Amino acid sequence: MSFSDYLENEILDHIFGCGTRDYTSPTNIFVALSTADPLDDGLGIAEPVGNGYARVSTVAADWNVAAAGAVNNPNVITFPQATGLWGDITHFALFDASTAGNLLASGGMSSQKNINDGDTASFGAGSLTITLD
Repeated sequence: MSFSDYLENEILDHIFGCGTRDYTSPTNIFVALSTADPLDDGLGIAEPVGNGYARVSTVAADWNVAAAGAVNNPNVITFPQATGLWGDITHFALFDASTAGNLLASGGMSSQKNINDGDTASFGAGSLTITLD
């Protein structure tokens, strides 16, 4: 998992009180799926299009308090049921908006999963871990 270039710059400017950025934590963090590595600049994102796909909105209560440089999800994060092929999901991404928005972080899946019509993609409780070291 890695933070995006955008978020790295926002955090550094916030901590050091410099730059023109006035970063505020998003109210919601949207979990996305991708069939390609989003890359730190977000240009590689390849989210499924149509077929019932939508990013999943999370709020602060959907994340455990950080410990040992990591935060994860205490409950299952479930995507809408696929109404068609979404493709081979290889990565996840976190955004500050339900569509477009700024990429915050992304990472590879432990194993890729082909999402077909009728499948429901999800992250089990504690399985989506974001680390900062």
